[in-house]
Amino acid sequence: MRVLREGFYARPVVEVARELIGCVVEHAGAAGVIVETEAYHDSEPACHAFAGLTPRTQTLFGPPGRAYVYRSYGVHAMLNAVSEATGSGAAVLIRALQPIAGLEAMRSRRGARPLRTSGLPERHGLAPGDGLGDALRDEDLCSGPGKLTQALGIELSENGCSLARGPVVIGAASAAWRAAPVVTGPRVGITHAAELPWRFCVAGNPNVSRPRPRIGDGSVSWRELASRGVAAAQASGSAAWLSS
Repeated sequence: MRVLREGFYARPVVEVARELIGCVVEHAGAAGVIVETEAYHDSEPACHAFAGLTPRTQTLFGPPGRAYVYRSYGVHAMLNAVSEATGSGAAVLIRALQPIAGLEAMRSRRGARPLRTSGLPERHGLAPGDGLGDALRDEDLCSGPGKLTQALGIELSENGCSLARGPVVIGAASAAWRAAPVVTGPRVGITHAAELPWRFCVAGNPNVSRPRPRIGDGSVSWRELASRGVAAAQASGSAAWLSS
C-alpha cells in the first residue's frame, strides 16, 4: 500500500475530503476503503476548531496528516484527518469504510458473532448469508464513524499520530476507486452550518451510513443507484467500488 504523505493533506479541507474517497485506512490488522467523509473548518461553527485553540483542539491546529481522534458524547471515538497548513483548524471526518481485511477481527471488536453463510435452520426464517443472533453483515461493520473506529480498534491514544507512520495509516486509492462516482450532500447530525454540502459518499455503496444523501430530485433510490453503478462498472471492468 502506498501511504499518503503529509503533503496530500496540506490543501483545502473540502478538497482533501473528496480526494480521500477510495483511500484505505489500516490499523491493528484490519483495513477498509473510505466510502464516506465530511469536511470541517474553523471558519464554521460545526467544527471543534471554531472555538479556537484549546487543549482539546490542539491537534486540529497542528501539522497536516495527523489523526485527530476525539470521543463523541463520551462513547464513540471519531477518526479525523487533520488538513490544511499548521495553524488552520481543519479536518476530515472519516464516516464509513468498505471492509477489505481483518473482517473477523472487526466482528470481534464490534462484539458480533462470525457471520454464518450456510446450514441455517429453516425454523429461524433465515436464508443462507443472513446470519444468526448478533452477527453483522460486512456492510454493517464500518457503516458509521463510531462503528469503524470500534471495528479497527482505534482509541483516543491514536490522537495526534502521523497517518503516514502510524499506528493508524491511510494509503492511496487504486485506479478503480478513483473512478468511483461520488455524491455530495449536507453533513449529518449537526445543527450549525448544516447547509454546507461538505459530505462526500461513493454513490450507491452499501457501506455508506444513514441517512444517505438525496440523489437529484429524490426519484432515484440508493438501491437503484447501486444497481445502475454495478452495471456500468462491470461493463468498464472496475466494479470494486460497489462490492461489499
